[in-house]
This record gives sequence, C-alpha cells and structure tokens, in this order.
Amino acid sequence: MSISTRRIPALDRDVSAIGLGCMGINWAYARDDADSARTGSEILAHALASGIDFFDTSDAYAAGENERIVGDAVADADVVIATKAGLIGSMDSGKPTLTRNGRPDHLRKACDDSLRRLGIDTIDLYYLHRVDDQVPIEESWGALSDLVAAGKVRALGLSEVTVEQAEAAHGIHPVAAVQSELSVWTRDALGQGDTPDGAAVGNIVDWTREHDAVFVAFSPLGRGFLTGSLDTAALPSSDFRTTLPRFTGSAAQQNQAIVDALASVADRHATTPAAIALAWVLAQGQHVIPIPGTTKVTHLDANLLAAQLTLSAEDLGILDGAPAAVGPRY
Repeated sequence: MSISTRRIPALDRDVSAIGLGCMGINWAYARDDADSARTGSEILAHALASGIDFFDTSDAYAAGENERIVGDAVADADVVIATKAGLIGSMDSGKPTLTRNGRPDHLRKACDDSLRRLGIDTIDLYYLHRVDDQVPIEESWGALSDLVAAGKVRALGLSEVTVEQAEAAHGIHPVAAVQSELSVWTRDALGQGDTPDGAAVGNIVDWTREHDAVFVAFSPLGRGFLTGSLDTAALPSSDFRTTLPRFTGSAAQQNQAIVDALASVADRHATTPAAIALAWVLAQGQHVIPIPGTTKVTHLDANLLAAQLTLSAEDLGILDGAPAAVGPRY
C-alpha cells in the first residue's frame, strides 16, 4: 500500500501522513503483559513494512519499556522517532497514573535515558509531555533547547498546550510540533474547548500552521470508541478507559450518536467509521498528522485506508454537525 506523506519542516523531511502511536502496545490498555513486547514488535514490523515511518512513544509509557520496544523494532530503519519527557508514569491500584516534572535537571536526565533505551544518538522530535505548573515553561523549554544545542535532539515539540504557552516557548526556541488530542468528538485544539486544567486552548491547529509547525493528533479514534466496535461495558477494570467519563454509563450510550454520524458517512464510501474518523482529522490541514495506535495488524491496515479517502463538503458537514461528546475527556 502506498501511503501519502506530510512534511515536518523542522526536520526537512516528509513522513507518512498517518503515524503510529505506540503507547497502547504495552501500557494503559488491558492486555497480557507477557505478550505485550511480542505483540508490539509485530505491530511495529508490520507498520514499517506498510510504509509508516513516524513513530511516537514516551518515557512515561511503562516506565520507559515502550521506548525499548520501539527502539529495538525500528533499529537502523529510516524513520522519525518522537518521544517525550515531563511526565512520570506509574501504576496506582492497577491503573496508569501520571505526575508532571518539568524541572531542567529531570529533563536532561530523561533525555539521556531515552537515548539509551531507544538505542540512538539523536532524538528526532522531543516533546515536553506536559507543562509543569510548578516550573515556568521558559525554564523547561530552555533546558530542552540546550539539548538541541548539544546535538542530542533535532527538534522540539509541546504536548497539550494552549496558544499562549506555545507562544511563550516559541519565543525561546522554535516549536516544531504540537501534539494534542483531536478527533470528531474532541475538538479543543480547534478552539472549541478547554484543556483538562480548564484553560482556554485557542486554535492551536491554526497556530501550528501559521508557525510552520506540524500538529500531531493523538487518540484520533477516540481511544477506540469512534470505531463503533468497542464494547465499553466489557472493558476490564485494569483498562484506564473505565475511568473516563465518556466511556461510562449513560454518557457512553449518548455518545453512540457520534459513531452513528461516522457510520453514515462510512456507508457513502463503503468503508469503516474508523477510516472516516481518521480522514476527518487529516482534512483539518495538510500539516496535521494523526497517530492512531493499535495492537492488531488488521486494524492498522484498515487505518491506513483513511489516507486514500477524500471527504466531500457534504461529508464534512455531516461530521462537523455531529453532537458534542457527553462527558469530559478525563
């Protein structure tokens, strides 16, 4: 399958228009831990063979083990690896939890640890995973810019930030990418909502375009809900989605109307709701790159079909008119 590409200006190269979010390979979603490394390696190998060359991980995912799996799988391949620092992942009562740490000393050590786990000399794209409200963003971003000067990182990104925060960082060192959640049921990054902290995001998708940066969309399939094939009632308690308001009780039932809108457009194209959900994200701009995750080869193949779809104005009108999601993201 031939995959269309999109450009990352700060890296002066094109990457597959759909990347691979690697978190779910061995963290946050319920699975047999004994099989996660094997499954992850299989998915990553298939992604490479299918033309995907943009891989997203973090030191927070499974305490860095996710980076090891990614590094081993893509060793010596011509790919772009994005990873992150600034969140510390742990397990609390069987569920993943995250705490913020944007201190310069932590970020410097985190970078060295990530390089070692990934088995590379330079990280292509390094994100501040979250802004630490106990540390001025200027201090965190300044420390990351020092890593670029030291040759350990090629380009810097921000995750889940407001336009105001992006502006503050960009005044110190160019912001190459902003990564935030974006999907048919999560449109905060388009200026239609707030951050989980309650701050107004602003239209960060437009901001990245105006500043020659890319917008990387995580959870473009609504953590599986928008595929229309997820049985939320059957999720085991170890799956973090059981703690998310949109997946529980009457909210999950009401949010089915969003899936119905996707299914109606999918019928017009003889494809799946998942492909339409991804095509909607791709239609938000040529600088937008979704990074869906999966642990199934068949799902990965189905996701790639989205890059071949062109949604009409009527299609987009139906999707843009879908009901707002019931319940906050977290």
